Amino acid sequence: MELHQLRYVVAVARTGNFSRAAEQCHVSQPSLSQQIQKLEDELSERLFDRMKRAVKLTPHGEAFLRRAVRILEEVDAAKREATDAKELLRGVMTVGVLPTIAPYLLPEVIVEFTDKFPGVEIVVQEDTTARLLKLALAYEIDFALASLPIQDERLEVRELFAEELLLALPPGHPLTRKRTVSVADLEKERLIVMREGHCLGDQVLRFCDRRDLHPNISFRSAQLETIQSLVSAGLGISLIPSMAAQFERSNLPEYRSLSAPRPQRKIVAVWPKQRLPGRAANELLKMISARIAKSRR
Repeated sequence: MELHQLRYVVAVARTGNFSRAAEQCHVSQPSLSQQIQKLEDELSERLFDRMKRAVKLTPHGEAFLRRAVRILEEVDAAKREATDAKELLRGVMTVGVLPTIAPYLLPEVIVEFTDKFPGVEIVVQEDTTARLLKLALAYEIDFALASLPIQDERLEVRELFAEELLLALPPGHPLTRKRTVSVADLEKERLIVMREGHCLGDQVLRFCDRRDLHPNISFRSAQLETIQSLVSAGLGISLIPSMAAQFERSNLPEYRSLSAPRPQRKIVAVWPKQRLPGRAANELLKMISARIAKSRR
Protein backbone atom coordinates (compact mmCIF):
# COMPACT_ATOMS: atom_id res chain seq x y z
CA MET A 1 0.00 0.00 0.00
CA GLU A 2 1.45 3.35 -1.06
CA LEU A 3 0.53 6.97 -0.40
CA HIS A 4 -0.22 7.77 -4.01
CA GLN A 5 -2.78 4.94 -4.03
CA LEU A 6 -4.52 6.53 -1.04
CA ARG A 7 -4.56 9.87 -2.83
CA TYR A 8 -6.11 8.25 -5.91
CA VAL A 9 -8.86 6.64 -3.82
CA VAL A 10 -9.70 9.97 -2.15
CA ALA A 11 -9.74 11.77 -5.51
CA VAL A 12 -12.08 9.20 -7.09
CA ALA A 13 -14.38 9.27 -4.06
CA ARG A 14 -14.61 13.06 -4.19
CA THR A 15 -15.05 13.43 -7.94
CA GLY A 16 -17.11 10.27 -8.50
CA ASN A 17 -15.24 9.75 -11.75
CA PHE A 18 -11.96 8.07 -12.68
CA SER A 19 -11.16 10.49 -15.50
CA ARG A 20 -11.69 13.64 -13.42
CA ALA A 21 -9.73 12.07 -10.55
CA ALA A 22 -6.85 11.32 -12.93
CA GLU A 23 -6.82 14.94 -14.12
CA GLN A 24 -6.82 16.16 -10.54
CA CYS A 25 -3.91 13.87 -9.67
CA HIS A 26 -2.01 14.68 -12.88
CA VAL A 27 -1.78 11.07 -14.03
CA SER A 28 -3.31 9.15 -16.90
CA GLN A 29 -6.69 7.54 -16.32
CA PRO A 30 -5.41 3.99 -17.08
CA SER A 31 -2.53 4.44 -14.61
CA LEU A 32 -4.89 5.63 -11.85
CA SER A 33 -7.33 2.77 -12.52
CA GLN A 34 -4.49 0.26 -12.48
CA GLN A 35 -3.20 1.50 -9.11
CA ILE A 36 -6.66 1.36 -7.51
CA GLN A 37 -7.16 -2.13 -8.89
CA LYS A 38 -3.78 -3.13 -7.46
CA LEU A 39 -4.83 -1.76 -4.06
CA GLU A 40 -8.13 -3.63 -4.17
CA ASP A 41 -6.26 -6.84 -4.99
CA GLU A 42 -3.99 -6.26 -1.99
CA LEU A 43 -7.00 -5.69 0.29
CA SER A 44 -9.02 -8.51 -1.31
CA GLU A 45 -11.99 -6.14 -1.31
CA ARG A 46 -13.60 -3.84 -3.86
CA LEU A 47 -13.48 -0.19 -2.88
CA PHE A 48 -15.70 1.09 -5.69
CA ASP A 49 -18.72 -0.07 -7.61
CA ARG A 50 -18.02 0.86 -11.25
CA MET A 51 -21.13 1.96 -13.14
CA LYS A 52 -21.44 3.32 -16.68
CA ARG A 53 -21.60 7.00 -15.73
CA ALA A 54 -20.52 7.06 -12.09
CA VAL A 55 -18.34 5.45 -9.46
CA LYS A 56 -19.68 4.74 -5.99
CA LEU A 57 -17.88 3.66 -2.84
CA THR A 58 -18.67 0.20 -1.48
CA PRO A 59 -19.20 -0.18 2.29
CA HIS A 60 -15.60 -1.36 2.51
CA GLY A 61 -14.57 1.67 0.46
CA GLU A 62 -16.37 4.08 2.80
CA ALA A 63 -14.55 2.63 5.81
CA PHE A 64 -11.23 2.72 3.95
CA LEU A 65 -11.78 6.33 2.83
CA ARG A 66 -12.16 7.64 6.38
CA ARG A 67 -8.84 6.11 7.39
CA ALA A 68 -7.12 7.16 4.15
CA VAL A 69 -8.15 10.79 4.64
CA ARG A 70 -6.75 10.82 8.19
CA ILE A 71 -3.50 9.25 7.03
CA LEU A 72 -3.04 11.80 4.25
CA GLU A 73 -3.84 14.66 6.63
CA GLU A 74 -1.16 13.41 9.03
CA VAL A 75 1.36 13.08 6.19
CA ASP A 76 0.64 16.61 5.00
CA ALA A 77 0.95 17.92 8.58
CA ALA A 78 4.29 16.14 8.96
CA LYS A 79 5.55 17.75 5.76
CA ARG A 80 4.43 21.19 6.93
CA GLU A 81 6.13 20.74 10.30
CA ALA A 82 9.33 19.51 8.65
CA THR A 83 9.32 22.52 6.35
CA ASP A 84 8.66 24.84 9.28
CA ALA A 85 11.55 23.29 11.18
CA LYS A 86 13.85 23.68 8.19
CA GLU A 87 12.88 27.33 7.86
CA LEU A 88 13.12 27.72 11.67
CA LEU A 89 9.48 28.72 11.93
CA ARG A 90 8.96 26.23 14.74
CA GLY A 91 10.71 23.43 16.58
CA VAL A 92 12.64 22.56 19.73
CA MET A 93 16.42 22.59 20.15
CA THR A 94 18.12 21.10 23.21
CA VAL A 95 21.59 22.36 24.11
CA GLY A 96 23.78 20.70 26.71
CA VAL A 97 26.02 23.18 28.53
CA LEU A 98 28.51 23.17 31.35
CA PRO A 99 27.22 25.10 34.38
CA THR A 100 30.45 27.14 34.25
CA ILE A 101 29.44 28.38 30.79
CA ALA A 102 25.64 28.58 30.62
CA PRO A 103 24.81 31.61 32.81
CA TYR A 104 27.64 33.74 31.42
CA LEU A 105 27.51 32.99 27.70
CA LEU A 106 23.99 31.95 26.79
CA PRO A 107 21.47 34.59 27.99
CA GLU A 108 22.32 37.31 25.46
CA VAL A 109 22.77 34.76 22.66
CA ILE A 110 19.40 33.15 23.38
CA VAL A 111 17.72 36.57 23.41
CA GLU A 112 19.20 37.28 19.98
CA PHE A 113 18.20 33.85 18.66
CA THR A 114 14.65 34.12 20.01
CA ASP A 115 14.20 37.55 18.48
CA LYS A 116 15.19 36.16 15.08
CA PHE A 117 13.45 32.76 15.35
CA PRO A 118 10.58 33.17 17.84
CA GLY A 119 8.96 29.86 16.89
CA VAL A 120 11.96 27.75 17.98
CA GLU A 121 12.07 26.75 21.64
CA ILE A 122 15.51 26.33 23.23
CA VAL A 123 15.93 23.87 26.10
CA VAL A 124 19.16 24.31 28.08
CA GLN A 125 20.41 21.27 29.98
CA GLU A 126 23.31 21.94 32.38
CA ASP A 127 25.50 19.05 33.46
CA THR A 128 29.07 17.79 33.77
CA THR A 129 31.16 17.05 30.69
CA ALA A 130 30.90 13.28 31.14
CA ARG A 131 27.12 13.44 31.34
CA LEU A 132 26.82 15.84 28.40
CA LEU A 133 28.87 13.54 26.17
CA LYS A 134 26.59 10.62 27.04
CA LEU A 135 23.54 12.73 26.17
CA ALA A 136 25.10 13.74 22.86
CA LEU A 137 25.88 10.14 21.91
CA ALA A 138 22.33 9.13 22.84
CA TYR A 139 20.98 11.91 20.54
CA GLU A 140 19.19 13.46 23.53
CA ILE A 141 20.72 16.89 22.87
CA ASP A 142 21.44 18.66 19.58
CA PHE A 143 24.97 19.57 20.67
CA ALA A 144 26.99 20.28 23.80
CA LEU A 145 29.06 23.27 24.87
CA ALA A 146 31.97 21.90 26.88
CA SER A 147 35.72 22.36 27.30
CA LEU A 148 38.75 20.33 26.34
CA PRO A 149 40.08 17.73 26.69
CA ILE A 150 37.50 15.47 25.03
CA GLN A 151 38.75 12.14 23.75
CA ASP A 152 36.06 10.12 22.02
CA GLU A 153 36.41 9.21 18.35
CA ARG A 154 32.63 9.01 18.00
CA LEU A 155 32.31 12.74 18.59
CA GLU A 156 32.96 15.74 16.37
CA VAL A 157 34.65 18.54 18.32
CA ARG A 158 34.68 22.13 17.01
CA GLU A 159 36.77 24.65 18.93
CA LEU A 160 34.89 27.91 19.46
CA PHE A 161 37.25 30.02 21.55
CA ALA A 162 39.81 30.00 24.33
CA GLU A 163 39.47 32.07 27.47
CA GLU A 164 41.86 33.00 30.21
CA LEU A 165 41.43 31.72 33.75
CA LEU A 166 41.82 34.73 36.03
CA LEU A 167 43.16 34.63 39.54
CA ALA A 168 40.37 35.56 41.96
CA LEU A 169 41.62 37.18 45.18
CA PRO A 170 39.86 38.39 48.34
CA PRO A 171 39.51 42.18 48.42
CA GLY A 172 42.59 43.72 50.04
CA HIS A 173 44.71 40.57 49.60
CA PRO A 174 48.44 41.45 49.34
CA LEU A 175 48.61 40.00 45.82
CA THR A 176 46.04 42.56 44.61
CA ARG A 177 48.84 45.13 44.72
CA LYS A 178 50.52 43.30 41.84
CA ARG A 179 49.39 43.87 38.26
CA THR A 180 50.55 40.37 37.27
CA VAL A 181 50.98 37.52 39.72
CA SER A 182 53.48 34.71 39.28
CA VAL A 183 52.72 31.07 39.97
CA ALA A 184 55.34 31.07 42.70
CA ASP A 185 53.27 33.67 44.57
CA LEU A 186 50.50 31.09 45.06
CA GLU A 187 52.55 28.40 46.79
CA LYS A 188 51.25 28.98 50.31
CA GLU A 189 47.73 30.09 49.37
CA ARG A 190 44.56 28.14 50.10
CA LEU A 191 42.83 27.15 46.86
CA ILE A 192 39.08 26.86 46.27
CA VAL A 193 38.12 24.70 43.26
CA MET A 194 35.13 23.11 41.59
CA ARG A 195 33.89 19.81 42.97
CA GLU A 196 35.27 16.55 41.52
CA GLY A 197 33.58 15.64 38.25
CA HIS A 198 33.52 19.25 37.04
CA CYS A 199 36.12 19.77 34.33
CA LEU A 200 37.07 23.27 35.48
CA GLY A 201 38.32 21.84 38.77
CA ASP A 202 40.38 19.25 36.90
CA GLN A 203 41.79 21.96 34.60
CA VAL A 204 42.88 24.12 37.53
CA LEU A 205 44.60 21.19 39.25
CA ARG A 206 46.35 20.13 36.01
CA PHE A 207 47.63 23.70 35.65
CA CYS A 208 49.04 23.51 39.17
CA ASP A 209 50.66 20.11 38.53
CA ARG A 210 52.34 21.28 35.30
CA ARG A 211 53.92 24.18 37.19
CA ASP A 212 54.93 22.07 40.17
CA LEU A 213 52.52 23.97 42.39
CA HIS A 214 51.08 22.10 45.36
CA PRO A 215 48.20 24.19 46.71
CA ASN A 216 46.27 23.52 49.87
CA ILE A 217 42.67 22.90 48.74
CA SER A 218 40.44 24.51 51.33
CA PHE A 219 36.98 24.17 49.75
CA ARG A 220 35.21 22.59 46.79
CA SER A 221 31.89 23.64 45.29
CA ALA A 222 29.69 22.84 42.29
CA GLN A 223 28.85 26.53 41.70
CA LEU A 224 31.15 29.28 40.49
CA GLU A 225 29.07 31.89 42.30
CA THR A 226 29.64 30.06 45.58
CA ILE A 227 33.38 29.85 44.92
CA GLN A 228 33.55 33.58 44.25
CA SER A 229 31.61 34.31 47.44
CA LEU A 230 34.01 32.13 49.42
CA VAL A 231 36.96 33.97 47.89
CA SER A 232 35.36 37.31 48.74
CA ALA A 233 34.95 36.13 52.33
CA GLY A 234 38.71 35.59 52.55
CA LEU A 235 38.59 31.79 52.66
CA GLY A 236 41.01 31.26 49.80
CA ILE A 237 41.84 32.07 46.20
CA SER A 238 40.65 30.49 42.96
CA LEU A 239 41.00 30.48 39.18
CA ILE A 240 37.86 31.77 37.48
CA PRO A 241 36.94 31.78 33.76
CA SER A 242 37.12 35.33 32.46
CA MET A 243 33.48 35.16 31.31
CA ALA A 244 32.46 34.65 34.94
CA ALA A 245 34.50 37.56 36.31
CA GLN A 246 32.13 40.28 37.50
CA PHE A 247 34.09 43.51 37.72
CA GLU A 248 31.13 45.81 38.19
CA ARG A 249 29.69 44.26 41.37
CA SER A 250 30.76 45.06 44.88
CA ASN A 251 31.72 42.49 47.51
CA LEU A 252 33.26 40.20 44.91
CA PRO A 253 36.85 39.05 44.34
CA GLU A 254 39.50 41.15 42.70
CA TYR A 255 40.90 39.59 39.53
CA ARG A 256 44.46 39.40 38.24
CA SER A 257 46.18 37.66 35.35
CA LEU A 258 48.90 35.15 36.10
CA SER A 259 52.26 35.51 34.40
CA ALA A 260 52.70 33.69 31.08
CA PRO A 261 51.94 31.03 30.13
CA ARG A 262 48.56 32.02 31.48
CA PRO A 263 46.05 29.31 32.36
CA GLN A 264 43.15 28.99 29.97
CA ARG A 265 40.38 26.67 28.90
CA LYS A 266 39.17 25.95 25.38
CA ILE A 267 35.43 25.98 24.80
CA VAL A 268 34.14 23.58 22.14
CA ALA A 269 30.91 22.47 20.53
CA VAL A 270 30.43 18.69 20.48
CA TRP A 271 28.05 16.41 18.59
CA PRO A 272 28.04 12.81 17.29
CA LYS A 273 29.84 12.36 13.97
CA GLN A 274 26.86 10.39 12.67
CA ARG A 275 24.39 13.19 13.39
CA LEU A 276 25.32 16.63 12.10
CA PRO A 277 23.77 19.69 13.79
CA GLY A 278 20.58 21.02 12.21
CA ARG A 279 20.05 24.52 10.95
CA ALA A 280 18.86 25.83 14.32
CA ALA A 281 22.00 24.52 16.04
CA ASN A 282 24.23 26.01 13.36
CA GLU A 283 22.50 29.37 13.67
CA LEU A 284 23.00 29.38 17.44
CA LEU A 285 26.68 28.42 17.07
CA LYS A 286 27.16 31.28 14.59
CA MET A 287 25.67 33.71 17.08
CA ILE A 288 27.94 32.41 19.85
CA SER A 289 31.02 32.86 17.65
CA ALA A 290 29.89 36.34 16.62
CA ARG A 291 29.31 37.35 20.24
CA ILE A 292 32.78 36.17 21.29
CA ALA A 293 34.41 37.99 18.36
CA LYS A 294 32.50 41.17 19.24
CA SER A 295 33.45 41.02 22.93
CA ARG A 296 37.12 40.64 22.03
CA ARG A 297 37.01 43.62 19.68
